[in-house]
Amino acid sequence: MKIVHLGLHLDAAQRGPEALLQAWATQLAVAQAVAHTACEISVLQACHAEAVIDHGGVRHRFTARVSEALAAERPDLVHVHGLHFGRQLLQLPKLPLLLQDHANTPPRRPLHWLHTRRAFARSRGLLFCATEQALPFMRHGLIARGTKVHEVAEASSHFAPMDTARARQLSGIDGDPALLWVAHLDANKDPMTLLDGVSLAAEKLPGLKLWCCFGKAPLMPQVQQRIANDARLSGRVHLLGAQPHARIELLMNAADFLVQASHREGSGYALIEALACGLPPVVTDIPSFRALTGRGAVGWLWPCGDGEALANAIVEAAAQAREAMRRKVRAHFESCLSPDALGRRLRTVYEEALHR
Repeated sequence: MKIVHLGLHLDAAQRGPEALLQAWATQLAVAQAVAHTACEISVLQACHAEAVIDHGGVRHRFTARVSEALAAERPDLVHVHGLHFGRQLLQLPKLPLLLQDHANTPPRRPLHWLHTRRAFARSRGLLFCATEQALPFMRHGLIARGTKVHEVAEASSHFAPMDTARARQLSGIDGDPALLWVAHLDANKDPMTLLDGVSLAAEKLPGLKLWCCFGKAPLMPQVQQRIANDARLSGRVHLLGAQPHARIELLMNAADFLVQASHREGSGYALIEALACGLPPVVTDIPSFRALTGRGAVGWLWPCGDGEALANAIVEAAAQAREAMRRKVRAHFESCLSPDALGRRLRTVYEEALHR
């Protein structure tokens, strides 16, 4: 079975192939996961520059001549990353396609809608982190009856558990419990509701501390003002800013819980990484988080925008036996979300698509 993973997104910054491999590490990791299932796998990525790079046993070709390169590959199946390339897909050789969602939304312009519908109709199936994420596309008439929708995680992680006490010593993290936030400070991630919940939870958990890692921070002034105006938050919330990826792994092993307040996610890379470390999540009840936690089998789910519900979830989580929780979370990751599990799941989806 010969599979090509196809990336049609053309980097606006015109970074070179080596830089794209580093920036888009999840695409690389997914291809490697499939390669371990004995599939013949290669990656074809639209790029301003031409290059062929072998990485982890997978050949990555970067080219501006995607259609020509794909025809030369002659794959059994093409796994396309992204649902918003309808026009481009209709210009490619007619090969069996699987299309994977990456936090996409239905197109609004009529011509884009038409191209997307035609591309969907040509596909052997659509991949979402949670099947519920297909509903907006169905409501817009883009998914035809009979089109198979598969539930597949968007990525995996090579993060691993380590001794919590050692991680705390190395990281400087403390708190009882110590909460970790890994997300931008923007409206969708909703740090204001997070702070509401932490403030309320601190009434019952005086040792609680919150450690925040973030990149983009358009709500930074509001966050800082909220912390300064609340005595229950001042000195309890630590804004760490952007952190190296390796340090995120250390912080996840040092913390007691991951907290996320997102209203919408394609999947949730931080959540996947936390589960890999065995870090129990306290996250919003949205489709992708439900899917990644086994419908709440590991962790706590709470309604978006509800600070009181978050506080209650934190207090309930803090009362549990933490080491036992960490073992349960890691076991769930190994069974459902590890690179091996993701590779097996994708191979099953590929085999089903080729038999449709």
